[in-house]
Amino acid sequence: MASTSKTVKVVHAMFDDDHRLLDAAKDIVGQGIRVKDVYSPFPVHGLDPIIGIKRTRMAVVSFMFGTTGLCLALLGMWYFMIQDWPMNIGGKPSFSLLENLPSFIPVTFEFTVLCAAHGMAITYMLRNGTLPGMPAVNPDPRTTDDKFVMEITSEENPQMTSEGLSSMLKNAGAIEINEKEIAVK
Repeated sequence: MASTSKTVKVVHAMFDDDHRLLDAAKDIVGQGIRVKDVYSPFPVHGLDPIIGIKRTRMAVVSFMFGTTGLCLALLGMWYFMIQDWPMNIGGKPSFSLLENLPSFIPVTFEFTVLCAAHGMAITYMLRNGTLPGMPAVNPDPRTTDDKFVMEITSEENPQMTSEGLSSMLKNAGAIEINEKEIAVK
């Protein structure tokens, strides 16, 4: 059976300033064009709601990693310091977790932060597909240095014409516009 594939036109508009990119996104979206994605060397605050990207649930995931770290730290300290090998350090009682909890707080806090930070870094890389060995998708390597690329596809904008979009992007401040067609299944 022959597979049917269609072609999608992809336009990459490059900007050299984050403020110009933000203004251009407002103009483009205000004229009814849907922006698929923006590639930038750093986060551009205020861009997500303009191009229609919803808030992520990463804060909830971070809280879950932190709670896991908190529970593991308390469980580990209870087992090591009270259950397995209790030691009399400075006259502190070693027969109850609650009586020793104030001395366990610094280690508990640090382990909570460690689990949350490492869990978030791994989750971020998994979600974005940037773990070592995963294929990276970047339309232009200059976006990792000092340029910003706005991606617009014909799949999400069936009403767009190439000439009209190019002039709209040039008027919005794009320094370079690249068009290509990609076959999708």
